Order: sequence, then structure tokens, then C-alpha cells
Amino acid sequence: MRVLSVVLSGGAGSRLWPASRQAFPKPFMKLGGTTLLQQAIERGQACGTGDLMVVTNKDHLFLTKDVLRQMSDPPEATLLLEPRGRNTGPAIALAALQCIRQFSGDTVMLVLSADHLVPDIEAFVASANQAFRLATQGKLVVFGINPTGPDTGFGYVEVAKVSRESQAAKRFVEKPDLQTAQEYLATGRYYWNSGMFCFTADAIVAAFERHAPELLAAARRALESSQTAGETIQFDLHTFGLQPDISIDYAIMEPADNVHVVPAKFGWSDVGSWPALAKVLTPDASGNTMPSNVVAIDTTGTHVQVDSHSPKLVATLGVHDLVIVDTPDALLVAHKDSAQDVKKVVDTLKARKHETVHSPAVVNRPWGTYSALKEEEGYKVKRITVMPGESLSLQYHHHRAEHWVVVQGRGIVQIGDVEHETLPGQYRYIPLKEKHRLTNIGDEELVLIEVQCGGYLGEDDIVRLADTYGRT
Repeated sequence: MRVLSVVLSGGAGSRLWPASRQAFPKPFMKLGGTTLLQQAIERGQACGTGDLMVVTNKDHLFLTKDVLRQMSDPPEATLLLEPRGRNTGPAIALAALQCIRQFSGDTVMLVLSADHLVPDIEAFVASANQAFRLATQGKLVVFGINPTGPDTGFGYVEVAKVSRESQAAKRFVEKPDLQTAQEYLATGRYYWNSGMFCFTADAIVAAFERHAPELLAAARRALESSQTAGETIQFDLHTFGLQPDISIDYAIMEPADNVHVVPAKFGWSDVGSWPALAKVLTPDASGNTMPSNVVAIDTTGTHVQVDSHSPKLVATLGVHDLVIVDTPDALLVAHKDSAQDVKKVVDTLKARKHETVHSPAVVNRPWGTYSALKEEEGYKVKRITVMPGESLSLQYHHHRAEHWVVVQGRGIVQIGDVEHETLPGQYRYIPLKEKHRLTNIGDEELVLIEVQCGGYLGEDDIVRLADTYGRT
């Protein structure tokens, strides 16, 4: 039996703002020392999956590669790069078609979300093995979570009778109101829909043929017009956009008659809000979840998150049941009862076209990172890091000149057609409209302070002439 992990890695970066953003959604946040994406991949590996497929946005390619590169035992991965979000229905249809093309139709697909937390891996493997057996029988399997309360934030799946083993699904229902959720719990026949699935590629494609043929036809066209480069598959924006925006639950699971529920033997959280994240952490004697360097006086039930590189001291006094999240460019203070509505803040910022919606304070690039330290009219100061052997694109700017000082490592600074080796403490000036490039030629991270001067300092004022990463 060949088993393929299919990890769906996306998100709008709104529910855990300001730590997550559109350009840095929840799968790339670290929890317990590793990213949620890495934990999902390792969860599949623990089940014996030898192959990996990640469906993610094209803008998250280098973040995904960075996660894989940092793993001690990274699996062979195929990356399906979506030009825009299109929900779980098209994502799973494309993954199944690619699975048949790359492997075989009887391959078992273990579909995982990259933003879930499952602490008990051994228990997860036990449930997955049960799902594998059902999948080889042609069943479509969903992992059901035993509800811990009448939560209105999850979809539910009903079974005909209560059992510790797998059960045929009777119906799927969307997020209920509180009274309905309480009624569901009273029956004992409802599980939370975890959004994790298992089936063979042939079985799910047959289900698409029967219940969502238009979606499957559009997915086939999108895959046929895609471009493959190494391990990546990129989709044409127009053809990809012809797929309907629909979840796998609506498209397949609700109308299908061969869906089985495997009751989860493992703990689970979708880490869908700051209070949900706080629940998976170990609280102190006062019920607080916060770093040890926070000064907390007369404070209970409060979650504090501070950027690990920030020198800022956070102190709380006489507060209770709050969420406080501090990043270099944004601060969130919310009562836990209102923390589910953080998206309202994000929507307000979107309307104002505020940059904190999209980019985090530290922006990842394929060559390293950059962060803005200071910006006022006419100038901006940045901290840039470049990994060993990597380089920025050969580029120029229409509206700004730049001043570069290396503070760590060894670099080659190309200005025009001349290359200058530049060591810590040395300075280079990049005139307006002059082509330039920075390359790390040392064995350690290169750190550079950049001062931009000009009338316009936006990130879109970059004209790339040559680029190692195909961004010209």
C-alpha cells in the first residue's frame, strides 16, 4: 500500500493577526519550536507516508522550501502552487489527479491541514491506520473529533449510531448556533469535522465524477495547462480561476454515500483563535500563558505573546482574561471573549489599505529576510539578512538611492559592472537608477543595514534585470 501525504497549506492570516499575515499565514508560525506546517508533514511521516504533496499559494513557495530545508529528514515533495485561493474542493481534486499521474490511482491519500495541532502522534497513527484500511475498501474517510463543548466555530458530522470504531456518516452540517450545537452534543451522535481526510486517488476522483463533474473537468484543464519545473507545479491564473470556489465538504462529503467517520483517538486543535492557542500551552498558577520575562502583577487568565527578538519589556497590572500580542509593527489587546472577532480588525485595516494586513515585520525572501527599522518621509532604514551562497536579484530603482553598511559576514556588492568585496563596517553607495546586487560569499549569515533615500520608497519600485529565483 502506497500512502501519500497531501498537506493543504494556506490561510488568510486573519484569525491570529498580528502574528500571522497574508504573506505569513498560520502554517508558518512556530508552536513548540517548529512550524505547524512541519508538524503536519512529520505527522504524515509518522504514519509511514513515503511521499509528500503540499498544496500552497505560489507566494509561499520559498517559505515552504525553507520549512523543508530545516527538517532533519525532509521527504521528497511535490509542490502544487496555486495562483490564488480556491478552497479545499479544487485543491484536493488537483492533488488527486496529480497523484494518479505521478503515482497510481490506488495510492492512499492522507489529507492533512497545515494549521492543526495534534500533540499525541502515537494516537494519531492508530487512527490513521484505521482510516487506511477503510480507504483501501473504497471508502471516503473523515476524521471526527469528539466535541469538548458546544462550539459554534466548527462544522459537524452526524453518524447513525455511537461507536468507538468507524461509523458511516449520516450527514454533514455547517457551523450551528449555540442552541443547535448544544442539541448536537446531547445526542452523542455528532463529531466536529476536523478537515482531515483519507481515501484512494481513484475513489475521490470517482466521487468528483459523480457529484461535482464540472469541478473535476476544470481541475483537469488546470492541470493540463500547468507548468512543471523540478518539484513544483504552477497553474495558469485564468484556467485555475475557472474552478468553482467550493469546499470538499459541500462538493463531495455531503452528497456522497460512502463516507465513513473515524473517531479521533488523539487530541486536536485547529488553533483558530488566540484563546484556542492559549489552551494548548501550559499555564502558570494564575492561568496565564506568557513568556517568563513578562512582568505580571494581579493578572489572571491572560495570554501574552511578544516577538522573540524584541527588546521591549511587557508588563501587565490588574488585568484579567486578556490577549496581548506584540509585534514590531502592531499591537493587539483584546478580551478573550472578543478574540474570535480579530478578523474585524483585519477587515478594517484592509479598508484602510494598511500594510500590516499583508506583510509581517520580518519579511521572508528566498535569499533571506528584511525588516523595516525606521521610516519617515524621504527615508527608510532596513535590516537585511542574506543566507550563505545566496544573492539578491540584479536590480535598480527609479525613485530611490541606497546606502549599504555590512555589519556581519562577507559580501560582494555589485554596483554597475564593478564588484566590491565588502566586510563588516564598510560602506557602499548605490546611486539612483544604478544596477546593483548583493551576494553573500561567506560561511555565515550576512547582515546589512540599508538606508533608502527618495521620494517614493515602496517595495514595487524594483526593476529586476536578472534573478536566481525566476522572479524577473
